[in-house]
Amino acid sequence: MSSPRQPGSARGRLPILRSLRYWSRAEEDQSVRLPAGVTSPPLQQVLRRLAMALLVLVVTTLVVWLDQAGYRDNADGNVDLIDAAYYATVTLSTTGYGDITPVTHGARITNIFVITPLRVLFLIILIGTTLEVLAERTRQHVRIERWRARTRGHVVVVGYGTKGRHAVETLLGQGTPKDQIVVVDPQEKAVDAASSDGLFSVHGDATRTDTLLKAELQRAAQVIITPQRDDTAALVTLTARQLNKRAAIVVAVREDENVPLLKQSGATTVITSSSSAGKLLGVAMSSPHSADVLEDLMTSGSGLDLTERAVTSNEVGVSPRQSPDLVVAVVRGKEVLDYADPRLETLEHGDRLITIQRAVPSY
Repeated sequence: MSSPRQPGSARGRLPILRSLRYWSRAEEDQSVRLPAGVTSPPLQQVLRRLAMALLVLVVTTLVVWLDQAGYRDNADGNVDLIDAAYYATVTLSTTGYGDITPVTHGARITNIFVITPLRVLFLIILIGTTLEVLAERTRQHVRIERWRARTRGHVVVVGYGTKGRHAVETLLGQGTPKDQIVVVDPQEKAVDAASSDGLFSVHGDATRTDTLLKAELQRAAQVIITPQRDDTAALVTLTARQLNKRAAIVVAVREDENVPLLKQSGATTVITSSSSAGKLLGVAMSSPHSADVLEDLMTSGSGLDLTERAVTSNEVGVSPRQSPDLVVAVVRGKEVLDYADPRLETLEHGDRLITIQRAVPSY
């Protein structure tokens, strides 16, 4: 596993080194996906420009063919439709072999005021396509650099499968802005899907330090790890904890036996998907209505929401039962106290309340 890069000052570096570093970052940008906008797909843009270029070629051919008497072909003296298309092609492309030439004043005036502007338009269409690609590449690089500069305290979601998507939906339902969520996934389709959903995303292997650095994980506040395999989850957790000692890391694994390993790797919280699903199935069999309530609590923005918030100044010194929300537990220091704990007679400064609130519908 590669070690994280150490930051350093660039003031004393030579210009050539700064240039190399700039282009190196530009190459890194190829794995970073910006939120998808409303622009047309690249292929559609190219096809549209190609159609415009062919239209200019057809118009030029028709102009020459309609005035064929004003042109002379050195081969046979006559200019037919094929000759007109040939002349239009070599003229618009500025090749100019000179075997077909305008000989009358009318044909020469047409070349000055019609053919030449069409030639300029043709070149603008072709060159403009290349310039637009370069300009878009530059704009993307600038946007990514701006994003890197302002990204602080964000959430990195590793894996955009079923669990990752639902985690993002919950974060959005709890009010986390889209520009504060970064998705990392090794699958191109998953990264494109995250970009289409309006999220910043990084295509790459999350077990590698350089991939997580592109997601600015070293400055993240929270990390959610949802890979397909438990061994991958352990490697990603180790790499993430190496880069960020303070972030809260929540990991989803399949088997209970791997929970201690993930805790040792640096995970703050480990969720076992198989056992959690099994417990929910058992509750659904013995008490279907309880299962419905649990499902409601786990679905943000629908019915009831299970939330965590800081204690307010008005709540300090009073019983949790006097809180405007239904308090089910209190986080005091590093300990979670349930509502029946005798130490919860009064709330204290620094407490965090785990409450059940009615969901606020989003419009």
